[in-house]
Amino acid sequence: MASLHGILLLHLTVIGIVNFLAFGSREAAAQALDGCRDRCGDVEIPYPFGIGGRCYLNPRFNITCDESTTPPTTYLRKSNTEITSISISDGELQLLQFVAKDCYDWNASQYRNVRVRASLSLSSFTISSTKNKFTAIGCDTYAIITGFRKKQRFTTGCMSLCDREEDINYESCSGVGCCQIESIPPRLNNFTVRLDSYYNHTNVSDFNPCSYAILAEESQFKFSETSFQDFRSKERFPVVVDWSIGDLPCKDAQKFKNFTCNLETSECLDSNSGYLCRCLPGFRGNPYHPRGCQDIDDCLDPNNCINGICNNTPGNFSCSCLQGYEQINKTTCVKVNSRNTPRRALFLYIPLGVSIGLITLLAMSLMLCWGIRRKKLIKLKETFFEQNGGLMLQQRLSSTERGPFETTKIFTAEELERATNNFHEDRVIGEGGYGTVYKGILPNKKVVAIKKSKFGAQIVQAEQTEQFINEVIVLMQINHRNVVRLLGCCLETEVPLLVYEFITNGTLFQHLHNKGTEAPSLSWELRLKIASETAGALAYLHYETNTPIVHRDVKTMNILLDENYTAKVSDFGTSRLIPQDQDQLSTLVQGTVGYLDPEYLQSSQLTEKSDVYSFGVVLGELLTGKKAFSFDKSKGVSHVLAMLLLSLKDGDQLHEFIDDEILNDGNTEAIKEVANLTKRCLRIRGDERPTMKEVAMELEGMRAMSKHPWGNVEHLHIEETEYLLGKRPSINSYNTTFDLERGLSSTTTAVYDSMQNQILMPYDDGR
Repeated sequence: MASLHGILLLHLTVIGIVNFLAFGSREAAAQALDGCRDRCGDVEIPYPFGIGGRCYLNPRFNITCDESTTPPTTYLRKSNTEITSISISDGELQLLQFVAKDCYDWNASQYRNVRVRASLSLSSFTISSTKNKFTAIGCDTYAIITGFRKKQRFTTGCMSLCDREEDINYESCSGVGCCQIESIPPRLNNFTVRLDSYYNHTNVSDFNPCSYAILAEESQFKFSETSFQDFRSKERFPVVVDWSIGDLPCKDAQKFKNFTCNLETSECLDSNSGYLCRCLPGFRGNPYHPRGCQDIDDCLDPNNCINGICNNTPGNFSCSCLQGYEQINKTTCVKVNSRNTPRRALFLYIPLGVSIGLITLLAMSLMLCWGIRRKKLIKLKETFFEQNGGLMLQQRLSSTERGPFETTKIFTAEELERATNNFHEDRVIGEGGYGTVYKGILPNKKVVAIKKSKFGAQIVQAEQTEQFINEVIVLMQINHRNVVRLLGCCLETEVPLLVYEFITNGTLFQHLHNKGTEAPSLSWELRLKIASETAGALAYLHYETNTPIVHRDVKTMNILLDENYTAKVSDFGTSRLIPQDQDQLSTLVQGTVGYLDPEYLQSSQLTEKSDVYSFGVVLGELLTGKKAFSFDKSKGVSHVLAMLLLSLKDGDQLHEFIDDEILNDGNTEAIKEVANLTKRCLRIRGDERPTMKEVAMELEGMRAMSKHPWGNVEHLHIEETEYLLGKRPSINSYNTTFDLERGLSSTTTAVYDSMQNQILMPYDDGR
């Protein structure tokens, strides 16, 4: 009898396995509608996609299969966009997208340029913001990607420069041979990639005659030593596209009859602008198919309900044990033996006791590990503090008289963690490619800005440590009303944290280019005030410190405004200090595209005139209200430079490019003076530009003129002005005393490369 029972059980088990496998394969095959093709070449076509008039959910899911190729090629609708895979579970398509190329074929002094742009336009679907990255490759390359999210425009880009092949870092796309944009905005419907070069690959044509750019699936590309060669023959790369049903989220779509998800067997998930369907646990199949998700008969699984009777329910199952058996878990019944009850109790208590002992041992181990870890953390903080020059800084501060250092403080890591709620994301006020700025609230309720770098490079050499501490001392001594003050630092972390005063009214960039949304517009009087104060701060850095400081990243994002619209120059992350016995310094080119001094870009020779050029671009933004970096179709120059330089050649055209909000204030003559000053600041040769001190004095003189009772009279003739002033207003004719410091004077000592170029990095919010 027992033998018959075993044979019957084995027979039922085999039947269950066969039925289970058959059921799974039958459901997996139910992808396309009945009578419709479920494949085009190597690509499966699951519903809601389909080939032919009645085989898809709606026209946005129409697939074209070109059988003239081998194997057949799959296209989205009637476009030339090739599909390589369709995912129902992830709501994604993988498409092939062309590579943008910009190649130069040099022959003697002549060259032939071949340029290929890449673009993709999707009316119904969106480009995945999590699985794609924008990458540019080349040694004389800048790449721009422009896209639209409905009517909102998005533009970004990067540049990659190098002089020799051996300079390229193949481990990362850091801007030397390769640059990369880490993320793109979600829900972009289209994009266009543009490429250009600075010198037509003249100096690098022997190993890099071409630039390349792609928006591609991140997992499909890795920069390597063969990338330059591979891209010569590579025409297309995969890009991931998100698809969804309809244009409404789940809660709104459920109100309509054409709602696709069957909520009894599947769930609705919001995705992009529409929604997706997913089978509930215990169901499988295609949730978009008319048959939808099918219940899995769990009783066909031979491992369910051993020694019991299985009862399948929608999405679940239950077990009833046979007579003489008891259930020990959801899937298993064991035989009951009354004579072994004490033994069974023993088997119950032994594991329980062992479990309690293990839990106690684990708790003690965790406490011990916590104590050891805390000691290691304290020791690590002490090591970082010493390596970063904390003892040296303490000694310098204690040996210095009160004055510039009266409010300077060395913060502990715990103080800044408490001030930022352990660097919580809701305290982030700015984030860029080099790090993050947090809003901190000190115990005395003082609000500060705390900069935390993303890069983990320690200062380990004694000479470098002394250089860093010298720079901290210099920056702490800067006490100018138009410079954001460094209040202190924390040296207990791998990379020192820097604490600055908090400026409340945003950046000049926001006030000029986000008018009506993030900030109100600025009048001419305020713009002239901001320009004058910024120039004064830069002149102070150039001339009133023992060692001249070149900011090197002057731009509207790095000019902050307080509640009284007082300008505050910020972000010395890329600044350099030029020793007194030198008038220029060779550096690796750094800065922001659109503001870079062309002479510095070509020669890498850094001078104070590099800041003058960048400030000239800022003046152009103040005059036109336009962004500094916006490409012209033919040459790729910025609108601010192109419009101003063209208009200044023909004085009658100047008013066409000036911001209407200041042109209507009746300041035509003052605007012309500032425009001419801008032109002088933007001269190609640095020795032809004015100094920052001359620029500051001229702007301060203009402010003084504008405050005079007759300073803004439009119809005052030039001759009358010259008669009243003694000559035509110029840099030396304004009867104005200009105070570069505008605050406490300070002295500095010789300092070197600013913050090791890793500690203070530029942040997008300008703080």
